[in-house]
Amino acid sequence: MELHDVWFVLIAVLWIGYFFLEGFDFGIGVLTKPLARNTAERRVLINTIGPVWDGNEVWLLTAGGATFAAFPDWYATLFSGFYIPLLLILVCLIVRGVAFEYRAKRPEPRWQRNWEEAIFWTSLIPAFLWGVAFANIVRGVDIDAQKNYVGGFWDLLNPYALLGGLVTLSLFTFHGAVFAALKTVGEIRDRARAMALRTGLVTAALAAVFLIWTQADNGTGWSLAALVIAVLALVGALVANQLAREGWAFVLSGATIVAAVAMLFLSLFPDVMPSTLDPAWSLTVTNAASSPYTLKLMTIVAAVFTPLVLLYQGWTYWVFRKRIGVQHIPGHDPAAALGPSATLDQA
Repeated sequence: MELHDVWFVLIAVLWIGYFFLEGFDFGIGVLTKPLARNTAERRVLINTIGPVWDGNEVWLLTAGGATFAAFPDWYATLFSGFYIPLLLILVCLIVRGVAFEYRAKRPEPRWQRNWEEAIFWTSLIPAFLWGVAFANIVRGVDIDAQKNYVGGFWDLLNPYALLGGLVTLSLFTFHGAVFAALKTVGEIRDRARAMALRTGLVTAALAAVFLIWTQADNGTGWSLAALVIAVLALVGALVANQLAREGWAFVLSGATIVAAVAMLFLSLFPDVMPSTLDPAWSLTVTNAASSPYTLKLMTIVAAVFTPLVLLYQGWTYWVFRKRIGVQHIPGHDPAAALGPSATLDQA
């Protein structure tokens, strides 16, 4: 296997990790409206991801940086052609982070409601737009002989891409509901399981159409295997959720995301951005890659630092592994002034 193939796989792994982790982050943000019934329950949901949401976003930064270094032409074409949706995602992530930290800085209900509204929308919009972006990458876009995107913004809003957006939005919401059931106690835990069932059934219907469409247009034997795994994992997650086995339900909902995203990359390879104008103009792992020396140096650095990052992030999840409920939320706002990154003892 050539180094450019290795880095295609590594970038795929980074995106899979990002969607697995940030997926339930986005899901929790979306669920602050339909699942939480009052301020205390919204605080419970936000505190479930408080210690980890910013660490989860590191996977996005690493995926973007790796793409820039390993496949500069892919990065340039992607970020110029998808400028508007990627800018919207970036703005949402910035506002979302500010909302997490500022929501409880003042005691006024209106102040907190406004930031909670921001958390909802800045979770929903990226969850949808990531699906639109990746669906377009797999489907192919208008790329000319100079590796430039020559289409328009509205070309990205085609039926296949919009369906992809609905799939990621529903799948992340389902993943978030399962995570909420895993991390909470009391009535909110029961309602999270009920919400997981409803969102899971919607996800199953949307994902079935999208994945079969993808397989029919671009599929290989490997992508078909990933599709089967995604379907089985989703069914297993729904069954585990109904049996109140939240740990298994979370593992299986995460496996659904892993398999579904893997299927997209397996359908894409060896292209990284297919051209709908002429297949010969498509960006591939060969013509979009950096020099062999650059890829070799990146491989050495990644081999040293990646295990350290994984160990640290795993330790973070272990430290903040306990369930929380409304009984852990103080009734007075002086304590509520703590941000979402507070520990359970503080919150």
